[in-house]
Amino acid sequence: MRKIFTFLKKEIVLTVSFVLAVVSMFFAPPNNEYLGYIDFRTLGLLFSLMTIMAGFNKLGVFWLLAENLLGKVKTMRGVTLSLLLLCFFSSMIITNDVALITFVPFTIVILKLAEKQNRMIFVVTLETIAANLGSMLTPIGNPQNLYLFSAYNMSITDFFITIMPFAMLSLAMLVCFSLFSDKSMIIKTEKREELTFKKKLLAMYIGLFIVALLSVFRVLNFLILLAVVLTFVLIFDRKVLIKVDYSLLFTFVFLFIFIGNLGNISQINSWLSSAVDGNEVLVGVLASQVFSNVPAAILLSGFTNNATTLMIGVNIGGLGTLIASMASLISFKFIQKESVSIAKYLGIFTVFNVVFLAANIILWLVIK
Repeated sequence: MRKIFTFLKKEIVLTVSFVLAVVSMFFAPPNNEYLGYIDFRTLGLLFSLMTIMAGFNKLGVFWLLAENLLGKVKTMRGVTLSLLLLCFFSSMIITNDVALITFVPFTIVILKLAEKQNRMIFVVTLETIAANLGSMLTPIGNPQNLYLFSAYNMSITDFFITIMPFAMLSLAMLVCFSLFSDKSMIIKTEKREELTFKKKLLAMYIGLFIVALLSVFRVLNFLILLAVVLTFVLIFDRKVLIKVDYSLLFTFVFLFIFIGNLGNISQINSWLSSAVDGNEVLVGVLASQVFSNVPAAILLSGFTNNATTLMIGVNIGGLGTLIASMASLISFKFIQKESVSIAKYLGIFTVFNVVFLAANIILWLVIK
């Protein structure tokens, strides 16, 4: 019983998502439609990228990159700003999920090397916000943009004109927030572990990462990516599969089931039909807080023809609660493994997200 309680406490997001999925089944009993709820492409990409990043981490790549960065940036403020800009701009191309999978472990390594673990909550929180907000500036930056851009056959001009003001405000706020980092000098310490730097494995993981990006950009089917990753890893580095966070994958599965069931409850469908039209931004924000912005975008798109306002709502709606953007769960899972207060992380994460969300809503009210 004690072991079960410890597991539930450690995997609180997994537990809550499981309970939500089970409760929703009483209103929408299991049937053949359940498989359609699950976004297998997202799960396949997530598994593949987590495996690849675990391989890079095992090889000591993040430690090497961290040391190089610390050799060029001399202050904690400079490190914070550099990391935020990396997350913000890279997420436009490699998506918010990939940016966080890539740079949060990198950040943890840097802060440990610099003996600045006390700044971990502050930096990772802002990195998560940076990835979620930077990714909204391109159609491929996050799943909800890709879906809406395709479903509504949007023009690239309309897309950029709509989302650019919010992205620029967010970038300015991130730069301002980074100034709250202290200007103390970074003292580079000795490496705390030997790097197992194997060139052949490094080449393999670089190749797999390139294949993963091709799949992210839909050049390559995700099933091919999954097959390639599993084949190479099982042959050359099968132990890395132990490092994959399977609880995060199951969290996504349970949330997809929960959202799918909600969409099949007639009372909720009726309410959405009357609530969404003309209120896409506010409903998009509110729905994202409960459902997460990707499922919210899919769910709400069936009740409005106003693509641009819905896109604003679900993009800035990724701010707020921990599940408002599923990408935020990635940072949370990494933080859970560190010696930090989870309650403090959730508190700071929520406060910062609410501040950024409020600023973007005010901007929308001004320009609408």
